[in-house]
Amino acid sequence: MNLIKLAYKNIVDKPLNLLLSIILFALGVGLINFLLLFNHQLKEKFEANLAEIDLVLGAKGSPLQLILCNMYHIDNPTGNIAIKDAKPFFNPKHPVIASAVPLSLGDNYKSYRIVGTVPSFLDLYEASLEEGKLWGPPMEVVIGKMVAENTGLKIGDTFLSSHGFTDDEDLAHDHVKFKVVGILKSTGSVIDQLILTQTATIWQVHDHGEAAPVEETDSTESSEEDHSDHDHAEGEHQHDHGNGSLEDLLTHEDEFITSILIKYRSKTSIQALNMPRMINENTNLQAASPAYEINKLIDLVGVGTDGVKAIAYLIAFVSALSIFISLYRAMKERKYELALMRVMGGSRTKIFVLILLEGIFLAVIGWAIGNILSHVGMEVMAKYMQADFRYSFTGKIWLQDELWLLAASILIGIISALIPAISAARKDVNEVLS
Repeated sequence: MNLIKLAYKNIVDKPLNLLLSIILFALGVGLINFLLLFNHQLKEKFEANLAEIDLVLGAKGSPLQLILCNMYHIDNPTGNIAIKDAKPFFNPKHPVIASAVPLSLGDNYKSYRIVGTVPSFLDLYEASLEEGKLWGPPMEVVIGKMVAENTGLKIGDTFLSSHGFTDDEDLAHDHVKFKVVGILKSTGSVIDQLILTQTATIWQVHDHGEAAPVEETDSTESSEEDHSDHDHAEGEHQHDHGNGSLEDLLTHEDEFITSILIKYRSKTSIQALNMPRMINENTNLQAASPAYEINKLIDLVGVGTDGVKAIAYLIAFVSALSIFISLYRAMKERKYELALMRVMGGSRTKIFVLILLEGIFLAVIGWAIGNILSHVGMEVMAKYMQADFRYSFTGKIWLQDELWLLAASILIGIISALIPAISAARKDVNEVLS
């Protein structure tokens, strides 16, 4: 007597009796597995974009907003900071700071942010060119891999930007053209969805609005043509935008940038630990620790996911109760059948194992359906999340935790079938048949 085959036939023979149990169990497992997939990928994105940055400096405001805007590029800036105020933090001999990278934000192309910065920004994310070259004169840009794939931009293409972070034709800078000179390799980090250029490009776009697109000429000639002096409405001073290096940027003390990404020489020094507090208390700038703010955010997200997880556990409990009731009722209906099995040589142990197998089969079927639903649901939700936040989520990954979820599902199936199995095994054959 093949108990596995018999247990399977008993389940499929009357599927409607146990359909509710399977649906409930699948919903519980599906919700839990969906949360596992979501939390895993969300944490992975946050950690990948930390880039070992220890501190972010920007304008006064919300420290979490400062981090989300300048490291994850999913929020608005808290404001701009003057280079004259930020200049001390770029000192190469600073006792605490090992490196400082400036960022300037303000425009987008098809909702992909245009970031004015310096080449050392690439080092934070270990990014390298797939083709082309790094930006040179103003209006030259290097685009991330996701930008290239989703917009169709390639080397030599030009485009217009829109003011702000939402693609809006009414806010387009009609006379300011950017030119793609390089495309980065995919890194799996936020840099894949950015358009990078030198800081002077951002100034030129917003201060003058009539910058011409960069032609394919020698960089020296381009510098002579495009880096001409410009009059500012305020201050009546002139400057040459130069080559876009950090040293050149620091000569424009009356200009503004959005933030500075900082790495410490030593994370455990007393000066490093006290630096954020000293900046916040004694300067016009705001200092925010990425690790601290992201941990707070994950805790906040965790409160919401814990609520959903509690609901999922409740559904799983109800489904386990439903499996127990269904198996118990089925055992009552099949008492003559089980008694005949005993008469034909089936032992109490075999009857016990048979009912347990039915509970296990139900749990495995529920787990399989729930698992499929969670991955399909994650894949569907990924499209909406990518459209809103430009972060790539997927349902096409498998986690080790899913095996633990399978083991937990089998255990629930065994526990649910335990009482019906014991009851069936203890039934007196003579009493039933009489």
